[in-house]
Amino acid sequence: MKNLIVYAHPNTGSLNHFFKQIITESLEESGQEVIVRDLNAIHFNPVLSLEDMNGQRVGEIAGEVKTEQDFIAWADRIVFIYPIWWTGMPAIMKGYIDRVFSYGFAYRYDQGIQKGLLTGKKAVIINSHGKSNAEYESIGMGKALALTSDIGIFNYCGLEVQKHFYFDKADRVSDENISKWSSQIKEVFQGKVLCS
Repeated sequence: MKNLIVYAHPNTGSLNHFFKQIITESLEESGQEVIVRDLNAIHFNPVLSLEDMNGQRVGEIAGEVKTEQDFIAWADRIVFIYPIWWTGMPAIMKGYIDRVFSYGFAYRYDQGIQKGLLTGKKAVIINSHGKSNAEYESIGMGKALALTSDIGIFNYCGLEVQKHFYFDKADRVSDENISKWSSQIKEVFQGKVLCS
């Protein structure tokens, strides 16, 4: 399987960076192909400009966007790794979605009916956040995150979400939790469990 990791966190000492390493190693150990796109390291420009928007209308895509679209086209599975900040994606990840998941590449409308163009590809989303999952569930945030990302972005574009991890209390994580989460991640990426 060809795996593309789209990663957004500026700190190489972060929990998210650790997840990226675990996944990369697991994929390589199981003989799968993997490419990592570290959005901070490549200095991806997250700003959807008027030039971008006008170009999309006539099928002209900025070079850096076309590069990312080529990676997505190559992949069988796309892994998104990012923290939840202010109940959403970091700006660089949202900007990646804004610019790369463009009309005509990730979705289009046929006679007014929306059609996802990334069908046949799978997605895994890995998020960390400071609140507890119980707190998020009690205020409806878990459902809101699933609606805005899994359904509103990934399913909308035709991706099948295999698994969405929400690793909570990440600002005060224990060694026990890191070990447990690592095992859960490895199971998915070494193909030991079927995800839904």
